[in-house]
Amino acid sequence: MKKIAMMASIAVLVLGTTSCVKQKETQTTFRTNEALEAVNVKVQTVQTRDVDQIQEFTATVEADVVNNIAPQAPVRIRRINVEVGNRVVKGQTLVVLDDNSLAQAKIQLDNAELEFNRYDELYKVGGISKSAWDAQKARVDQQRRAYENLAENARLVSPINGVVTARNYDNGDLYNGQQPVLVVQKINPVKLMLNVSESFVRNVKVGMPISDISLDAYPGETFSGKVSIVYPTVDSNTRTFPVEVTINNPNQRVRPGMFARVTLNFGTTNSVMVPDQAICKQTGSGERFVYVVNADSTVTHKTIDLGRREGAEYVVNSGVEPGATVVVFGQTLLTDGRKIHVLN
Repeated sequence: MKKIAMMASIAVLVLGTTSCVKQKETQTTFRTNEALEAVNVKVQTVQTRDVDQIQEFTATVEADVVNNIAPQAPVRIRRINVEVGNRVVKGQTLVVLDDNSLAQAKIQLDNAELEFNRYDELYKVGGISKSAWDAQKARVDQQRRAYENLAENARLVSPINGVVTARNYDNGDLYNGQQPVLVVQKINPVKLMLNVSESFVRNVKVGMPISDISLDAYPGETFSGKVSIVYPTVDSNTRTFPVEVTINNPNQRVRPGMFARVTLNFGTTNSVMVPDQAICKQTGSGERFVYVVNADSTVTHKTIDLGRREGAEYVVNSGVEPGATVVVFGQTLLTDGRKIHVLN
């Protein structure tokens, strides 16, 4: 008898220390529970309150503009005037290319112009037809365009104020078209690309200020920016809208590739709040539930959709109505239909 009593005591102790989980109940278990005494519990009434609709997004810093500097055709690189990290200005010569083709094109243009001058004199005195004059004029125009194109590509200039972020060739290399000679990026401002869900995108407007941007590179420091573009179409895979945020970066401390976190406040909404002590986890799944007290002092478990944590409470999107009474202590001994005795 002593052995049986000891085993019963151990079983009660194990049951009392079990975590807040819900097991599958059978009809036999339910009838046994009905025969047991009421479980002592503490309860709390579910309330609603205004909650800030705050969402955090992660993004990688990108340059505002990226220019790949390269000639139009394979050519020998005579000289590269800049190195990675150099700041450049719009119109600055970055690369000087071989100009042998340019010299040949200039000779061909000069010859074509001399020939056209002779044709023009003959045409004025009626020595040639208008069609012959037109053909010679077209030949000169073609040679001039070819020369101007080569002259333009004899040197590569920066189209923006920016920073050289990549150099893929050395002096004397033959440009092969596989990679640009240089990459120049405009990093004032820089931009972040966010993916905002359909439910929140209606609250995002172009020009909206953003005051809470943090970078892992600068812990404890916040940056500000504004929404510059809200893309008009939704991403069919993620059901989100791309939103571009720009950050003024005059001192260029924020660099492309840095990891950023952006917090957006979409206003407030009146939400159902449930104490964190009331929330239980379904065994073997990620499902969350609470025990709701019925009018006859029994309980029923209700599966809930949890939102964001707010201090000692959670926003509940669905599953529990305002004014419901939920168990916050004593859930380990509860099953659906079990009688309770409220201690508080």
